[in-house]
Amino acid sequence: MLNIDKIIPGGRGLAPALLRRATVVELDWDVRQRSRFEAVDSAGTSLGVFLPRGAVVRGGDVLVAEDGSLRRVCSAPQPVLVVRACPEHGSAHDLLRAAYHLGNRHVALEVAPDHLKLEPDPVLADMLRRRHLIVEERQDAFEPEAGAYLPGAHSGAGHADDPRHRHAHDDAHRHRAHAHAASEDHADWHVQGPVPGRAPSDPHGHGVDPGHDQAGGHHDIPPADRPPSGRAP
Repeated sequence: MLNIDKIIPGGRGLAPALLRRATVVELDWDVRQRSRFEAVDSAGTSLGVFLPRGAVVRGGDVLVAEDGSLRRVCSAPQPVLVVRACPEHGSAHDLLRAAYHLGNRHVALEVAPDHLKLEPDPVLADMLRRRHLIVEERQDAFEPEAGAYLPGAHSGAGHADDPRHRHAHDDAHRHRAHAHAASEDHADWHVQGPVPGRAPSDPHGHGVDPGHDQAGGHHDIPPADRPPSGRAP
């Protein structure tokens, strides 16, 4: 038996030629969520996998054996329920509600833009059908969502851990937060009129201390100092 104790998520950093030549091992979700298991690859080699506790193997990951050889993981087809919104009696909103209720039950769930996928459960299937959802039984690969606070929680291998991706997201969030704050401040400016201590060309008060309430984003102007509505100071 060949021992394996290392995993490369999504085969990151490996040359495409190496990935194409790697032996394949097909594993269903029941096996891939374990950190210790035995398997047989496409070449007939017996594998003993000993990964760090809590490790989850995803389709596309690469297992590294003690001799340096590679095994590319494929998600083996298994029984699943595929859930879709009914175009005649429902809407896409029904699918969002179903994901919410299944999440409350801590159901392992694969989420796609137009469907959900879960392991077979007749009680859940009946509940979903009563909500006017279409539920089909299939043999298909199953890649449920990881916990939101776990490392590599994004289902796309390598996406969540890519520093460029985090940087882009952080910049986007900061940009939206600044735009939102500026929008609130701009609206406040038009409702209350100019704020004492601010030049008309600087309604947001970037160059002076505006007495800005950081928590609420509104200006605390004493009523006595506030100019009458519709009149310039």
